[in-house]
Amino acid sequence: ELKDLPILILDRNLANVPKQFKLFQNYPNPFNAETVIKYQLPRDAHVKLVIYNSLGQKIKTLADKNQDAGIYSISWNGKNDDGRMIVSGIYLVRFEAGSFTENRKLILLK
Repeated sequence: ELKDLPILILDRNLANVPKQFKLFQNYPNPFNAETVIKYQLPRDAHVKLVIYNSLGQKIKTLADKNQDAGIYSISWNGKNDDGRMIVSGIYLVRFEAGSFTENRKLILLK
């Protein structure tokens, strides 16, 4: 019976690891002062999370680092890389993890 214990622990740990890469829709959306962006990694990966405007110009880099498998969330206050508040409009968040890429629309309303 004791030899089964490590398998049970391993199975429980595996159940907590996401099965796929995913970028969730931010909330709230539309947002005014702040929004939360959540994503998940089924394995360790280099993550880039970048906000772009409707012209494709980079507005803000939220993440650019190696991360362990798991579920993450980042708050964004609507400021660009220079620390200035951006204008109301539709923006795109791009999530890259290894070779995986996914985009979501964000709406900032003031």
